[in-house]
Amino acid sequence: MFNAEKVKNECVQWIRDFFENNGKGCNAVVGISGGKDSSIVAALCVEALGKDRVIGVLMPCGEQADIDMAKLLVDTLGIKHYIVNIKDAVEGLTKSIPFELSEQSRTNLPPRIRMSTLYAVSQSHNGRVANTCNLSEDWVGYSTRYGDSVGDFSPCSNLTVNEMKQIGRLLGLPDMLVDKVPIDGLCGKTDEENLGFTYAELDRYIRTGEIEDLEKKAKIDRMHKMNLFKLQLMPAFVPGNEE
Repeated sequence: MFNAEKVKNECVQWIRDFFENNGKGCNAVVGISGGKDSSIVAALCVEALGKDRVIGVLMPCGEQADIDMAKLLVDTLGIKHYIVNIKDAVEGLTKSIPFELSEQSRTNLPPRIRMSTLYAVSQSHNGRVANTCNLSEDWVGYSTRYGDSVGDFSPCSNLTVNEMKQIGRLLGLPDMLVDKVPIDGLCGKTDEENLGFTYAELDRYIRTGEIEDLEKKAKIDRMHKMNLFKLQLMPAFVPGNEE
């Protein structure tokens, strides 16, 4: 059985150890979307490092309907934060590209610009960028490569959505942040509408291998196989490896 308190405490210590070994005295820089993942990662960093060493970055693209949730999070934690509207950057780059971008390219451009923004903030504030992905999303490739899929350290990429929610409650976060229906922030749909299955079904399948709907099982397996490359280092040719 998942022991949320034990895992939470281990994760907090892991973050402390990471910064001790990879950025002693550095700050944690967290992109704050207003969803549970960024809220929980930011709260873990505050518990590990103290609120004075955590910087939140809110990055709306024009108007963000749920930006109040992101503001609630930084106010609840009492952390320093910046609001960087990326709309002009997205539109400027889109206009500068001399061809019509595909729909997928348009969808993935904002998260990649957000990650560039996080690294700009991080390098200017002696920081390390937190990855805010969870195991459930990573399992089916529900992230943007070189966007939200990257970072300098990843506290929660081995925790499912359900496990993260349990930790979020232990951290004392408002229920409205922990239980907020996840929206991709790209096309306006909920995660589960985009995926075609619920996180409860996915989490159970990941941890137990059990799932009743064979069509959903096949879809999860297919997505997992297709997107494994996102979690692996870039393939590199090694001279002399071939006989």
